[in-house]
Amino acid sequence: MAEICALIGPNGAGKTTLFNAVSGNVVADGGSIRFRGEEIAGLTPHEISARGARRTFQNGGLFPELTALENVLVGLHAQVGSGFFGLLFGRRSAAAEASATMRARELLSTMGLAHIAEQKAGALSGGQQRMVEIVRALATNPPLLLLDEPAVGLAPAARQQLTSVIRNLARTRNIGILLIEHAIELVMSVADRVIVLNDGRKVADAPPEQVRADRAVLEAYLGHA
Repeated sequence: MAEICALIGPNGAGKTTLFNAVSGNVVADGGSIRFRGEEIAGLTPHEISARGARRTFQNGGLFPELTALENVLVGLHAQVGSGFFGLLFGRRSAAAEASATMRARELLSTMGLAHIAEQKAGALSGGQQRMVEIVRALATNPPLLLLDEPAVGLAPAARQQLTSVIRNLARTRNIGILLIEHAIELVMSVADRVIVLNDGRKVADAPPEQVRADRAVLEAYLGHA
């Protein structure tokens, strides 16, 4: 069973900068970033993703003119090889296309999204787009998933569904989750460990019940919970 670790703190604390460094979107000016025993600082986002650390973005990253199914197929590119876009646009073999499409449909179905497979991503609700982006990140069976504020703008029902999905990924699929989230109640209900950052420094690292009980942390960084 993999760990769910939440990274929280006030705006400007350094949460997104840390995510960007881990995923290779920025180059850290010091220190070490190790993933599965290997140094990954200085690698490109593609190289880090290929090693199994996949990331979603706060503002989304779907192709709005592609369907949900086609967006998930994009996530399969590391498995289907350099001819991926040929697959998407009809230049791959029928067997390769059928195999990738079946895998993408299975992933959508697992997340309860089979009914939106043929809908354009740009026409989906914010919650549906967020879930499709997570499904796309899961396409290559990554050992680590970095979720950047996945609950932002979600209605309560969609937020509850997201909570269940995150738990399921860690508990049944053994995918480690590193989560940035401002929805504190979601964090406290789903995380195994909570790290609190402020001004680029770690000020707390403990199970959620301990962080919740630390009034100084709550008042300084989270407000009263």
